[in-house]
Amino acid sequence: MAPVKSPPETPLLDQVKVPADLRRLKEGDLPQLADELRHELIDAVSQTGGHLGAGLGVVELTVALHYVFDTPADRIIWDVGHQAYPHKILTGRRDRIRTLRQEHGLSGFTKRSESEYDPFGAAHSSTSISAGLGMAVARDLAGAKNNVIAVIGDGAMSAGMAYEAMNNAGALDARLIVILNDNDMSIAPPSGAMSHYLARLASGSTYAGIRDFGKKLTGYLGKRADKAITRAVEHARGYVTGGTLFEELGFFHIGPIDGHNLEHLVPVLKNVRDNGEGPILIHVVTKKGKGYAPAEEAADKYHGVNKFDVISGAQAKAPANAPAYTKVFADALIQEAREDDRIVAVTAAMPSGTGLDHFGKEFPDRTFDVGIAEQHGVTFAAGLATEGFKPFATIYSTFLQRAYDQVVHDVAIQGLPVRFPIDRAGFVGADGATHCGAFDVTYLASLPGFVVMAAADEADLKHMVRTAAAYDDGPISFRYPRGNGVGVEMPARGEILEIGKGRIVKQGTKVALLSFGTRLADCLLAAEELDAAGLSTTVADARFAKPLDEDLVRRLAREHEVLITVEEGAIGGFASHVLHFLAHDGLLETGIKVRPLILPDEFTDHAKPEKMYADAGLDSAGIVRTVFAALGRDRAAATA
Repeated sequence: MAPVKSPPETPLLDQVKVPADLRRLKEGDLPQLADELRHELIDAVSQTGGHLGAGLGVVELTVALHYVFDTPADRIIWDVGHQAYPHKILTGRRDRIRTLRQEHGLSGFTKRSESEYDPFGAAHSSTSISAGLGMAVARDLAGAKNNVIAVIGDGAMSAGMAYEAMNNAGALDARLIVILNDNDMSIAPPSGAMSHYLARLASGSTYAGIRDFGKKLTGYLGKRADKAITRAVEHARGYVTGGTLFEELGFFHIGPIDGHNLEHLVPVLKNVRDNGEGPILIHVVTKKGKGYAPAEEAADKYHGVNKFDVISGAQAKAPANAPAYTKVFADALIQEAREDDRIVAVTAAMPSGTGLDHFGKEFPDRTFDVGIAEQHGVTFAAGLATEGFKPFATIYSTFLQRAYDQVVHDVAIQGLPVRFPIDRAGFVGADGATHCGAFDVTYLASLPGFVVMAAADEADLKHMVRTAAAYDDGPISFRYPRGNGVGVEMPARGEILEIGKGRIVKQGTKVALLSFGTRLADCLLAAEELDAAGLSTTVADARFAKPLDEDLVRRLAREHEVLITVEEGAIGGFASHVLHFLAHDGLLETGIKVRPLILPDEFTDHAKPEKMYADAGLDSAGIVRTVFAALGRDRAAATA
């Protein structure tokens, strides 16, 4: 059996360059177009990798939205952006879809600079309703009449920001359409023909007219009667169709409806377009991976995929020459949890991405997935810490930014021993600027009493897990990158590191390379080349940005002519703490040549990580260039 339906002999998709072409098709042609779009999506992502399951689930919804609404004048905001690949194909980017997530290619998320059909950039979740409300209010202030549609998944609705936006929209009575894409059947399944009938009825002009008449009638009976009757009617309708919570927030609720049935979707969207007023929520139920058997059967494995074979569904695997950092962290945490039953793990909707799915299999009662709610997750961990538990709040660097106030106010000010394993530190390759872990050292090391570590390799990560487990004097963090380690020998169990102490890895006399994080391997390669050029080089691993190993930094500054700091973070991070110490200790006056190497002061687009580090001057060649430049010497002549 073929895993995907083959396209018909006369492709309609070839006739659709932009949504205006789509709107010229007959409504009866839309299912065929959806089949072709799904086939194109599968073929493209099989060559590029990316987020497949979510896009497959919204093919019909994407077709219906662009068919009914006048995009780009009508704004469609895709929450997160994982599901936006079909949207990109229909909005003038089909000829570039096989450059997805490649260097100089299309972004894996919506991006304002990429297309006028992307009115808002998205990669973190739960922002679409807030952005859409801002656009709707701006439209009204400008006297315009266009529609604003926010498409948000049921998972993203676990974030408080979505409800804050809905509460505000309800209070403003703004004309805004929110489509709740329920792709996990987690709220309510559609109940067949009756559900479809009720959705069409509720979204149509007849029902809208009855509502308006009811409002006028109850107006004569006084505000109390008006409120009582309105509340009774909405609760009764909510009982039949669901949506009472949304009604309480001020939204008119429609659904649930089958998100894969265009005969259901299109009439409802037309009714909402033509008759809607105030905020409206349409509950659409879809299936992740729809139309591709391997993705339907294993939605979690096909959320984000490597390149894969379309027929078998088998994904390409990266070379397994060294363990992945995420796996090393998970195994180390499991090992420590076996020794200490106070260790608990917290994740914000990323159990597999952070490795905590493995921890959860062994310790299900000590594993907590709080959903896409990083703010809550951090304060939840703080609460656990007050009662003597040892929470590991395991969050990607870029996602931890969403909870910074909670880190400051609820953890750091109170000096609570919450542990922060920070995954995806540094460049992340295909996920680009929105997922780049550039800022955590800067924003954490500025907080009093915070211990900030970075693992140099997979063995060092194991040490830091044990160190964090043993540390009870306040908050502590340790960062590590995406991808595999460097293949160092692994200890049976991590060691407890002395807080605030680094190490000398290689001793030299003229040049000092002080690494913070996994650039240590490139520092060692650079040292080999510098030694060969007659520049005796010391390589040190700082391990701690805070507290800084001042004795180590002082020694490096006094005993060498050049000091290069190397880190996978933004300006204001590790190097800033080193320079601050050197200035106050008077060491800058000794003539030491200090050069900080950091991530560029920009939001860097997607490419292969090794290319990104090379472009940033953070590979071995870039480190060598920086040393020669600091010494004012010609590298070519020195190495000839």
